[in-house]
Amino acid sequence: MLDLAILGLLAEQELHGYEIRRRLRDELGLFANISFGSLYPALSRLEAAGAVVATTAPTAGAAIPATGSLGGERAALRARRTATGRSSKRSRKVYRITDVGLALFEHLLEDDAAGTDDARNFGLRLAFARHLAPQARLRLLERRRAQLVRRLATDRARAAGTSLDVYARSLAVHSTEATEHDISWLDQLIESERRSLTAAASAPSDRRLDRHPATH
Repeated sequence: MLDLAILGLLAEQELHGYEIRRRLRDELGLFANISFGSLYPALSRLEAAGAVVATTAPTAGAAIPATGSLGGERAALRARRTATGRSSKRSRKVYRITDVGLALFEHLLEDDAAGTDDARNFGLRLAFARHLAPQARLRLLERRRAQLVRRLATDRARAAGTSLDVYARSLAVHSTEATEHDISWLDQLIESERRSLTAAASAPSDRRLDRHPATH
């Protein structure tokens, strides 16, 4: 999942490590606890695979943010000492996706074998769904809906159980209502995707009619 998220962000623009971490945490909202200890090994792995390349970009007087890890703080301290003792300028890596990385991103995003029953996994794929072909995007939504329909049947059976006390039954009912809400939301997205596909399919015939207007 982390590789997919990183490649998806870099498919949109070049970013340095701090910015990648910020967007993973604040914009995608799916990696709230991501640390540099997890991020940089993933970037190194993608770089070794030729999926991303890193260039060194100088920055002048930029503040080095807190890293949230002991090793990161030590690295930041060394960078501050270097900047103070030697120069007012320092450099940091900027990461850019390659053609290999774009192909890998598309493969990871379109992988029908990847599970979408995990809400976090599905949420990540939906966040980058604009990069999918329309049919692939529709499959993603329909696959998630089918999984939720199966879950709904389980939730309803549990809520109807006679062995539950009032609190356990309340929790089961809440889970049922949440699943029903998610299915309704997906139905709207699916309907919108189908309308778009229908409109795209009819567009060529409309253009042919425009090129050969009827005569009277």
